[in-house]
Amino acid sequence: MSLFEELKRRNVIRVAILYLVSSWVLLQLTDVLSSLLNVPESAGSIVVMLLILGFVPVLIFAWVYEMTPEGLKRETDVDRSQTQTPVTGKKINTMIVVLLVIAIGGLIADRLVPEPGVEVNDVLAELPAAPVDALSIAVLPFADLSQDQDQQYFTDGLSEELLNLLVRVDDLHVASRTSSFAYRGSTLSVPEISKALNVGHILEGSVRKDGDRIRITAQLIEADTDRHLWSDNFDRELVDIFAIQDEIANAIVQALTGKLGVGAERVISVDVATENLDAYEMYLTARELFLKRTELPESIRLFRAAIELDPLFARAWEGLAAVEAVANDWVPDDIDHYPLAREAAEKALSLDPDLSMPLAVLGSVASDADHDQILAGDYFDAALEKDPKNTTAWLWLGIRQNLLGFFDNAIESLSTCVSLDPGYLNCRQHLALAYLNKGDADTALKLNDLAMESVFDSVSEAFIWEYVRRGHRNLAVRIVDKRLGSIGAPAIEVIRAVENPGGDNRARYARLKDWEKQTRSGVTIVQSIPFSVLAFGVWDEIEANPEVYAFIVWHPDGAEFRKSDVFKTVVHRSGVFDYWHARGFPSHCKPVGADDFECTPVQTPRRSSRHLVN
Repeated sequence: MSLFEELKRRNVIRVAILYLVSSWVLLQLTDVLSSLLNVPESAGSIVVMLLILGFVPVLIFAWVYEMTPEGLKRETDVDRSQTQTPVTGKKINTMIVVLLVIAIGGLIADRLVPEPGVEVNDVLAELPAAPVDALSIAVLPFADLSQDQDQQYFTDGLSEELLNLLVRVDDLHVASRTSSFAYRGSTLSVPEISKALNVGHILEGSVRKDGDRIRITAQLIEADTDRHLWSDNFDRELVDIFAIQDEIANAIVQALTGKLGVGAERVISVDVATENLDAYEMYLTARELFLKRTELPESIRLFRAAIELDPLFARAWEGLAAVEAVANDWVPDDIDHYPLAREAAEKALSLDPDLSMPLAVLGSVASDADHDQILAGDYFDAALEKDPKNTTAWLWLGIRQNLLGFFDNAIESLSTCVSLDPGYLNCRQHLALAYLNKGDADTALKLNDLAMESVFDSVSEAFIWEYVRRGHRNLAVRIVDKRLGSIGAPAIEVIRAVENPGGDNRARYARLKDWEKQTRSGVTIVQSIPFSVLAFGVWDEIEANPEVYAFIVWHPDGAEFRKSDVFKTVVHRSGVFDYWHARGFPSHCKPVGADDFECTPVQTPRRSSRHLVN
């Protein structure tokens, strides 16, 4: 008999498999328990070492001994005719199967099952559903049926222009672009989509472009019955795009007039932003890239190219201003984009004083670049006066109010943004941060769940502490991994710092900085996860980069930081104190003399029953 056959006969191979599967399950349990009980970091390493050391002795034991009805006996003392190894082998097989089921179940729970408490948007779910307004419509993104499938930017632009035209109809509620475009390619039925968007009608259609010819099909659907109220085809030369938009929009209005009595004798028309079709196409492409926050350098290039073709194209200047306003946070270059944003915004306003977005851009630049929070507020007020539905202006205003420590005001502004555009996940996430700063962690987590899946995932790491406290350590690790580009070891270091506030976290920070140097990857870990400075205790990092870290200063787990002089430095440098001195202090702060202040804790972070023991 060969050695392999003898190993099989004595169940050594089965024991080896059982040992390895059992070890994996044990390591997973060790990881969970170490998080819950704050077991020292060395515990996991010790368990691994013991398991490695025990492997060979276990195999030797399985080779030497056999389980018999009378108990363990040396294999050499057992009569081959009376051997129980087949029976023992079946038992071992059963144990392996059971442990594999447990292991696979654990993997499924970890990867596929949402974390408890964050799987649905409970906040909105708990609100009573608003009655559907019969005079309401959502414009879904038109489908691109062109042969090369390369006209999505054009179809999206057409859909949005129609949406913007319908907004002008008195008494007609129109769902926002972000909310309606979220259903691109959806398999949901029209009644299901309309219910989600809370509208009574759906406009959908398609675009087929062939050379200089274009065919647009549009249809208006009654949501609850899925009945077509109106449909039509438009075959035109591409140079007539603005006229086509007029035709479709007014045909819809007439259909609504006949059915619902809205928009009677109302003729709406496109504000022809440019007569240069090439400039218009560049504008549409650039805007799409900006909205998705992808390829922002290309977005800037296309906006500028459109402006070169038509220097009087106000909306192209407006788009350039918007992308330059966010480029410092999204584009990895050494260019200061704020002056460029200001220049473009001022040019847009000179061409069209009725535009709202350039005013919001000037407010954002005043806040982020000039640290003039008073002027920023004036610009945001002006932007919202021109367009009360400018969700980006509401977002930027809410972020600023959060920075100033006026959390109730921030909640009001950001709630307005969410109500205007439920699909604008960045508004939802900053609303969650406002609730967290205020001390309502439960509401904050419920609001943040969907926002974490957005490209606008800008502050999800603010919630790591609460996830860890509630036993969702794996979720916390995935958040950090996502921000760092799936870099496992640094992510664990960040989580360990959160778990061990009394530990030597500055040493952890030093290890991460060494790792950055060794990898030469260009990843700046702490700046990629700004909230981690609170866990590492590296106040000097905040003092050196107050613009980067200003928005984290009110985090509930930053109580120690707010006792430091660095906190006061950030408040002064960011223009927050000047605003307080001129317009009033938040309820948890008060002036001390002419140039100083003190703040009391906003709240104590909520501790769940699964909070780590320090």
